[in-house]
This record gives sequence, structure tokens and C-alpha cells, in this order.
Amino acid sequence: MTIFIETDLEGISGVSSMDMVANSDRYALERLMADTNAAVRGALDGGADRVLVLDGHGGGHNFIPELLDPRAEVTGIGPVKESDACFVIGAHAMAGTQNAFLDHTQSSVSWHDYRINGRRYGEMGQLAAYAGAYGIPVVMASGDFAACAELREMMGNVETAPVKTAVGRNRAVCLPDGEAEELIYAAARRAVSLARTVRPLRILTPAVVEVEFNRTDYADAAMERRGDLERIAPRTVRRVVNEIREYGDLLI
Repeated sequence: MTIFIETDLEGISGVSSMDMVANSDRYALERLMADTNAAVRGALDGGADRVLVLDGHGGGHNFIPELLDPRAEVTGIGPVKESDACFVIGAHAMAGTQNAFLDHTQSSVSWHDYRINGRRYGEMGQLAAYAGAYGIPVVMASGDFAACAELREMMGNVETAPVKTAVGRNRAVCLPDGEAEELIYAAARRAVSLARTVRPLRILTPAVVEVEFNRTDYADAAMERRGDLERIAPRTVRRVVNEIREYGDLLI
């Protein structure tokens, strides 16, 4: 049994302001390692034989290697295909979610909305669609209440660990560190057993992937960058994906 864990920073316990994320605050990174380790311990105690972890925030470089559980294997996104189920630690809600801490999809600066076959998804949805193409479900997430609700709405009866509550978009009230780690550990341990019962997210292909940008010049730049896009509105572009083979197939 192999569990793939993707991490982000916005939904990590103890991270309560935008500045902590934007400045890669040392405490925030230490909490990233603590939450990740809690999930690793939970997965292994729940019956996993192998745990892969991805530093998924801002292109990586957020992990503090000496603080990571040595039983975890740091990897890229590709080895999702080698796993039996996925967790998301430190998740945030999709762009446009009310009462969600730092809600966005890919870029809070340029992306206004993201859709696959007409349905709105966030970054957890992108992971679920990619993993689902290989028959692998996302079965657990930690983050704020809005992110956890988003995963349950998308995947059904899965495990979540809500470690904070948003106060508007840019502030959050967090659980005490130890309590948050215990919550993540317990959810991760239970989630391992869901690997063979939760239905993967299966995207009907050919799939239409759309991004609505915040400004027309962002759409201009996307059209210049890629030759496979269609401009369907001043701020919106789309492409048709015949088969989901790589994570990048879901991006624009």
C-alpha cells in the first residue's frame, strides 16, 4: 500500500495570515513539517507500506529536510501513478470560495476561475482528476473548514482534518499545534482503509479545460504561449484534452 501526500502551505496548522505564506515564515515551514509528519505517521500506522511526499507550494523548496520523517520519500508529481491513494496536507479552497482562507486556484493574481467540462474545480480537483485517470482516489485532506468541505463535496465520504477557520479571506483562527497534529494523524490513519472503497474522480474525455483570467492581458499572454488554446471570451481560454496522462494536461 503506497500513499502519495501532496502538501501546500496555506492550509497548514498555525498559518493564520497572508504574510506568513508570502514570506515563507520559519514557523509556517516548521508547521508544514509537523503536519506532514503527522500524516506520514498516520498513514504508516494505518497500514501503508510506503509514503511519498511532494512539496507542492510555490514550486517547492519549502521542506526543512532534517525535520521530515525519514520514512517519507520526497518525490515529484509523476509518482502519483505508483500510489494507491492520495492525501492533501495544507489544502486551501478553490478561487471564489466565501469564508475560505487564501482561496485561489493556481494563481491568485491571474486566475479567476478554472473549469473542467463546465464544472469548477480547485487545485485539489486537479490532483483528483489526474490521480483519477489512473484509478486512484484522494481520500484525505487537512486545511481550513472550507477546503475540507470542498474535498468532501467532490469525493464523498473521505477523511478530513480541519485545523483552522477562516475570518474573511486573509486571516484564520487556528487550532493549537498539538491538537492539529493529533487531528491530522487520526484522519490519515483512518484514511488508508479508504483506498479501495472511495471512487476515484473520473473525468470524461475528451475534456474541455477552461481558465477565466482576472484580466484580458493574462488571456493574451496565454494565447501567445500556447498554440492549442481557443479564446472563447475576452478573459477566458480553453483547450480540449483527449486523454489525461500527465498533470500538465489539466493546466493552461
